[in-house]
Amino acid sequence: MASEGMVPKPVVLTELVLPSFYHQLKAEQSFPAAWHNTPSQDPARWRVQARQRLRNALLWPEQDIDFAPQLIAAERRDGYQAERWLITITPNNRIPILLLRPEGDGPFPAVLLLHDHGAHFDIGKEKLIRPFILDEKIARAQAWTERYYGGHFVGDALARQGYLVLAADTLGWGDRGPLTYELQQALAANFLQLGRSLAGFAAYEDLRLAAFLKQLPASDDRKIAALGFSMGAFRAWQLAALTDDIQAAVAISWMTTADTAITPGNNQLRGQTAFWTVHPGLAAQLDYPHVAAIAAPKPMLFIMGDKDKLMPAAGTLQAFQQMRQVWQAHGAEQQLTTELWPEMGHEFGEAQQQRVWQWLSEVFN
Repeated sequence: MASEGMVPKPVVLTELVLPSFYHQLKAEQSFPAAWHNTPSQDPARWRVQARQRLRNALLWPEQDIDFAPQLIAAERRDGYQAERWLITITPNNRIPILLLRPEGDGPFPAVLLLHDHGAHFDIGKEKLIRPFILDEKIARAQAWTERYYGGHFVGDALARQGYLVLAADTLGWGDRGPLTYELQQALAANFLQLGRSLAGFAAYEDLRLAAFLKQLPASDDRKIAALGFSMGAFRAWQLAALTDDIQAAVAISWMTTADTAITPGNNQLRGQTAFWTVHPGLAAQLDYPHVAAIAAPKPMLFIMGDKDKLMPAAGTLQAFQQMRQVWQAHGAEQQLTTELWPEMGHEFGEAQQQRVWQWLSEVFN
């Protein structure tokens, strides 16, 4: 027992649950497959090899099955139409999606919206696209936008600007849940027992959503972007790295280095939410910015907040520097835009949205 007047030394949970060689293993991280560690210095060749490493890390095979889309509801809105479809995304997973279709003949530039985590599972796609008028999720969805999105449904804002917009629930959210925070570990453990991973399954479903959006007649398949906030940002840059079905990406509030993320108390070591972003073995080869840089030389926009408690600015700036090296190697430094907003926390507010709309307009015009 501590003597009177003495403050007990805090116990770091990581040191209790990880063996003593944790710090040694962390120090040995050299990311041998990263751009700056490859001998060829051929960015196109590195891109192919690194992408294959990422694809292999998903632990999920290609499954060429028919989407079999079925329109089940539609609602007219101001300058666009909201549609609810059912599609087969993987075997045994036929899911509802929301699609916003602008007025006119098209084809339209398209945006795949990828929802955040937020430890809030009863809505997913509705965090980004306003639910149908009779949907009981409306009040909860509006409250979520007030908390993180400046009170706006970003999908509807994009549709009013002439973009074809798609959003779906990740496994465990919305119509595919709701999951609970405590059950995430069990779900991840079940995947691992079967030789798969939760992060890999989620990423593979995102690949399928991108492929579905690309093949829609209303979609301009040369102008498709992925956009997300928080976990959705991680998914956006990961998807741009995985497939050229995505030609541009916007990531808000998720970019750092492993050295910053893998520290005691950080989400990436607590389990639960971490399982959506941890691919078994990949961290031994590539750091987060290296994975994102597989997307080079595509146009990419990263917006981070200097006051983001989940993403310390020091790690963000290191990641930005590492990514920039790869875009420079492609001769496309101007295609990478990285911004650290001084007064911004973990959010995607109205000011950031206006910046994104401007950037998308410049990229796709």
